[in-house]
Amino acid sequence: MTSIEVAALTKEYGSTRAVDHLTFTVAPGKVTGFLGPNGAGKSTTMRLVLGLDRPTSGTATVGGRTYASLSDPLREVGALLDAQNAHASRTGRNHLRALAVSNGLPVRRVDEVLEESGLASAAGRRIKTYSLGMRQRLGIAAALLGDPPVIMLDEPSNGLDPEGIIWIRELLRRLAREGRTVLVSSHLMNETAAFADHLVVLGRGRLLADTPMREFLDEHSHARVRVRSTEQTRLRQALVEQGYVAEFAEDGKLTVEDAKAEDIGALAAREGVAILELADEQASLEQAYLALTAQDTEFAAAPARP
Repeated sequence: MTSIEVAALTKEYGSTRAVDHLTFTVAPGKVTGFLGPNGAGKSTTMRLVLGLDRPTSGTATVGGRTYASLSDPLREVGALLDAQNAHASRTGRNHLRALAVSNGLPVRRVDEVLEESGLASAAGRRIKTYSLGMRQRLGIAAALLGDPPVIMLDEPSNGLDPEGIIWIRELLRRLAREGRTVLVSSHLMNETAAFADHLVVLGRGRLLADTPMREFLDEHSHARVRVRSTEQTRLRQALVEQGYVAEFAEDGKLTVEDAKAEDIGALAAREGVAILELADEQASLEQAYLALTAQDTEFAAAPARP
């Protein structure tokens, strides 16, 4: 098994501790979302895993080895940290060919990843003519070039259009199904919710959460039901009489706190009230994330004045 293992990892820049005794494991066969506010230490951690920075203490390894000790790094770890980090005067194809030749990879992989990333038709154009989204695709193509078992991507959806976002979402899921280890840093909560199976959340360099997505949402939500019936006022009265806190929302539906849909449905049946809509409501990933990281956001705007 090829896992990313971070153990007691610490990185200090002068008096600033960017990563603070961080320990977690990214396992194969799932997409792990890497979340945290700006300045939380996500990019620094990824750079430490990739050997681009040296840790002050602790270790960061891939499959039990440091990145620097890997004999064929592109065959073992594919990474995208900066989509702008490519020679602007080269064509997309030549950029990938240079990577393939310098790392002993078969040149046939260049056309394969160009096709997979949707860049085949633009492969002969100079990178300086590429849009941000096209550069993102090129960076992802480079990460896939060695067909590695470990993939690390920093903000891969940045600059992608809706079609591109759907493409990256499906790509990440496929890579995980193939048994690869996939770590994706992102600020897009809705997108992370669409592809991640597991979450690692940082705040001010410390680990705040390391948990499956479903457990994270459950932990930061409380039971709530949304219901619409043919007799809303009568239903609300029955709910209040049973001790529930039930209020009308702006759309006219009833919101019932600390309740489950099955219990509200049973109560409505006893009262003879027909139910038109009934659903348990859970916090979104964005709401759960903000609740967790509220005290760990380094850069926060002041509330707008009325």
